[in-house]
Amino acid sequence: MIATSTNPTTAAFPAINLQTVALIVLSGAVGTLAFDLWGEAIAPLLGFGGLAPVGLARGFLGALGLPNSAAWGNVMHLFLVGVIAYPVGWLFIARPILARVVPGMHCAIASALYGVGLWVFAIGFIAWFAGNPVFLGFTRITWVALAGHVFYAIAAAATVQYLERQRTA
Repeated sequence: MIATSTNPTTAAFPAINLQTVALIVLSGAVGTLAFDLWGEAIAPLLGFGGLAPVGLARGFLGALGLPNSAAWGNVMHLFLVGVIAYPVGWLFIARPILARVVPGMHCAIASALYGVGLWVFAIGFIAWFAGNPVFLGFTRITWVALAGHVFYAIAAAATVQYLERQRTA
């Protein structure tokens, strides 16, 4: 049975198999949808400004000397980062560590902390590496991005929990 907390036995390092790959892809897709819906639709409608994750991905690719067209920026943001890298980070790094360090922490809190970590990485480091100010100069977009990364992490982790619960039912 999957609990709603970071129990060390339920948040152990997952087996590497086709089910885990599907879990990664589905949770990443849901998280990316939540992030993009917030950052590119809801936040601008509320007057907070919109995110440009594809632009940031393009800047990062360009800083590495790689092709940085809009198409490659979308591949980087939507697929490599949103659907693959961030869920892998949750399943194989953050969730197991949090389960050992703070066993019993509610999954929503643990995943929100993971979202803050993603924000620090993306807006603190990647933005700077791509030639932008660290944390994008702490403008309104900085805080929209913080909320977006937290929404991403909570949505992706909730999807992981739901799918794991369905698997064991």
